[in-house]
Amino acid sequence: MTDDLLERHPVHALLADGTTACIRPALPGDHDRLRGFYERMAPENLRLRFFSASRRSGAQAANRACAPARPGYRALLAEADGQVIGLAEYDTGSRSNGAQGTGTQATSAKDAATQGTGTLATSAKDPAAQAATATDTGPRNTGLQSTVAERPSEGGEEGPEQRAAEISIAVADGLHHRGVGTLLVEHLVSAARSEGITTFTADALGENHEVLRLFADLGLRTTRRFEGPEVRCTIHLDQDNAYLAAVESRGRAADVASLLPLLRPSTVAVVGAGRTPGSVGRAVLHHLRTGGFTGRLFAVNPHLESVLGVPSHPSVAALPKTPDLVVVAVPAAAVPAVAEECGNAGVRALVVVTAGLDHAQAEALLTACRTHGIRLVGPNCLGVSNTAPDLSLDATFAAGHPRPGSAGIAVQSGGVGIALLDGLSRLGIGVSSFASLGDKFDVSGNDMLQWWESDGRTDLALLHLESFGNPRAFSRTARRVTRRIPVLTVDAGRTDAGRRAAASHTAAAATRTMTRQALFTQAGITATRSVGELLETAALLHSQPLPEGPRVAVVTNAGGAGVLTTDACAEAGLVLPELTTATVDDLLAVLPDGATAGNPVDATAAVSEEQLTACVDRLIRCPGIDTVVVALVPTAVAAATGDDLVRALTAAPGRRARPVIAVRLDQDRSVQLLPAADGTAVPSYAEPQSAARALAHAARRAAWLARPAGTVPGLDGIEPERARTVVEEYLAFHPDGGWLDPRTCAALLDCYGIPQIPWAWAEREDDAVLAADRLRGFDGRVVMKAHWPGLLHKTRQHAVHLDLRGDAQIRAAFRDLETRFAGLMTGVVLQPLADRGTELLAGVVQDEVFGPLVLFGLGGTATDVLADHAARLAPLTDRDVHELITSPRCAPLLLGADGHRSVDLERLEQVLLRLSRMAADLPQLAEAELNPVLASPGGITVLDARVRLLPRRPKDPYLRRLR
Repeated sequence: MTDDLLERHPVHALLADGTTACIRPALPGDHDRLRGFYERMAPENLRLRFFSASRRSGAQAANRACAPARPGYRALLAEADGQVIGLAEYDTGSRSNGAQGTGTQATSAKDAATQGTGTLATSAKDPAAQAATATDTGPRNTGLQSTVAERPSEGGEEGPEQRAAEISIAVADGLHHRGVGTLLVEHLVSAARSEGITTFTADALGENHEVLRLFADLGLRTTRRFEGPEVRCTIHLDQDNAYLAAVESRGRAADVASLLPLLRPSTVAVVGAGRTPGSVGRAVLHHLRTGGFTGRLFAVNPHLESVLGVPSHPSVAALPKTPDLVVVAVPAAAVPAVAEECGNAGVRALVVVTAGLDHAQAEALLTACRTHGIRLVGPNCLGVSNTAPDLSLDATFAAGHPRPGSAGIAVQSGGVGIALLDGLSRLGIGVSSFASLGDKFDVSGNDMLQWWESDGRTDLALLHLESFGNPRAFSRTARRVTRRIPVLTVDAGRTDAGRRAAASHTAAAATRTMTRQALFTQAGITATRSVGELLETAALLHSQPLPEGPRVAVVTNAGGAGVLTTDACAEAGLVLPELTTATVDDLLAVLPDGATAGNPVDATAAVSEEQLTACVDRLIRCPGIDTVVVALVPTAVAAATGDDLVRALTAAPGRRARPVIAVRLDQDRSVQLLPAADGTAVPSYAEPQSAARALAHAARRAAWLARPAGTVPGLDGIEPERARTVVEEYLAFHPDGGWLDPRTCAALLDCYGIPQIPWAWAEREDDAVLAADRLRGFDGRVVMKAHWPGLLHKTRQHAVHLDLRGDAQIRAAFRDLETRFAGLMTGVVLQPLADRGTELLAGVVQDEVFGPLVLFGLGGTATDVLADHAARLAPLTDRDVHELITSPRCAPLLLGADGHRSVDLERLEQVLLRLSRMAADLPQLAEAELNPVLASPGGITVLDARVRLLPRRPKDPYLRRLR
């Protein structure tokens, strides 16, 4: 369950029509409102709800939902505009329910409803069931009779450790088909999982098609059994990709619907537009008016009848038509009142350009938007635009109007937004829609990605995000969107000068830069380091096909330019293969005398337009070449002959199936798009480095698209419930958390089948001797490590003795450690001396924003010195774990370089997957480090492990909710 709900705070989420609902626990003070909720329900819906039209059933249902909290029961309300619009409950069926005032027992569900209780019943079908309620989701199918079982359900559907709960749902009349019931069930599923509930059970009337469809469409595995007029449903709460995909699909549809008033409004009003030249409100109104907005436009100013020829009214409430979108440009102190007025008038979207709101003003603004279901851009933003010809919305105060085009832009910085708008317009790419998110109280980059995915106009997405509200949800959205269109970002905030001193090697390596790079890599996002690089890459991706690989041929009319370009390509990670003899002969046949056909190809200053065209066409058809880069400098020879070498690239590019790009050292702009004869364009760069960076990004995107999407593999031999028990028991005795002792650490790793070298614990010298005798059976030599709470880097502290033989050495080593660490050491860990192998590090850190980050690389004493690590965000897919192993510089050692056998890669992958699963299952796991992990052809063994726990509550990153 989310921490929000555990704290009994409201969560706001979007319904199917884009309106907002508040989801929160039912409280004792809600009793009268809930009773009225049921009293307003139509008799037919009551019958489906309770298997009877009894009004007393609603009263008893309100009693149950508003009773004091009890284990195994949870009730969630959905509210909109201050009204209860839905209720969902689950109950694990405690016998104590009757004592809670929830109703008297009856012999069957139908009897209970007839007697007017409708809340607590024993089903004739299942004597183990302790409760029966009803649910509501459809216009005439608002009832669902549910039965709970504390033992495995009939048919053997549950394992011995599974728990089942009865669920019930009710939705207000007139609000069906808006996704209220589905949203409530999603939140119930998240809450139930956090409490170890694995199955929901329910009995529905066979005529209740809407409720049965709700369960079938959840994305969870659901089974049905028909029993007369009723259907018994069993819903398995395993969170797999199918469920997450279904939740995403519903969220995407709701998100896009909620953005329609913002990005496709029919009526817009500007609050704060006045007479003062240069004021922000007046500038926004001017842009809307001169940009050709096709809808109705109003100004709100109590002192004027018109502004810039636009009718003005004293308040939002006084407008002749409720606007879809209101742009707010008033002083910070007035913003909350304007937002509340807009909410009362029925406005659905706000853009707040005002900056400088204090904490109280910001809270009041967001509360007004959430209460009234308003989507909010800003505050402290530049505005929004949509260049669709039938709309022409420019609600910004940028210097000029954006050029219509196909690139979507979302930025937090208004300055970056202006630079991107200008750059894309100058390139001729243009803009489909633009959102300056500012302080990003609500609408985020995730929202805009989903808009561009469905708007039919955007083929390129550009982001500048300084923060991520929900990186894991963003990552899932981006992985889907980047399969369809390129998503580019400026990797802002790469430095982390204020990062705390880390407690472990893993935490030290897990910088925010590494975490962001892991997010971008896994999601297929093209991350650039500057706005200029972003535009340079956008120009290539917009105008050229993706290269099939990194192999580049360089052609030039000046040897020096060719060398510079070759160096830039190699430094960017591109490959410049040698040309085959046949290709060399073919090129020399069309080039002027004196030309050389290596790579680069020096066509000389004497090359003509026709010869250059023939050369480029031959290279494009060469099987070993993916891209041709043509580096040109102006020469007197070309000027004298009237040849235009650029035209050799632009005359007929349509017949080229592979990318061709130009480098022109005399070009005055960093990147230009040269118009081609067939209506396409060729990107031209002023610097070879710019061209090479852009091309490297394009090659990486092509490689990412060519790889199949990864899946999170299932793991055998894991015991997550036992692991949760280990964590809970530790935190019960250590409420502030801490580093686990060796026994607890080993027990936790054992829950996930992570292989550990045999070990023994000893607190006294004689115990150490006995333990060593048992361990010497492995190969006769023993390692002794001191231990005390908080000891992390044993080698640095000289707290390890290696290669101990015989009792005398064991005793001497123990006495040495005991003497040097007197008052600290609580005991020693003894292990057999490990065989030779490659020492690796595998670790995980729980980032409060990004979630668990898994690190892998060279371990042992070299881990900090060489810093050879790669990282990916959990949960790891099969693709992620493969890339994690092959990314560090030490990868050749693992894969069998120089004729050596590779290490056991399958078992190494298993260690990383199991570590990832442990971190994903246990949010209390703050950091874990397996170092060294000994890898050899014969297997993988963890020689040392450290785990730190913190008392964190579970949080579902995929639960639908607004920021």
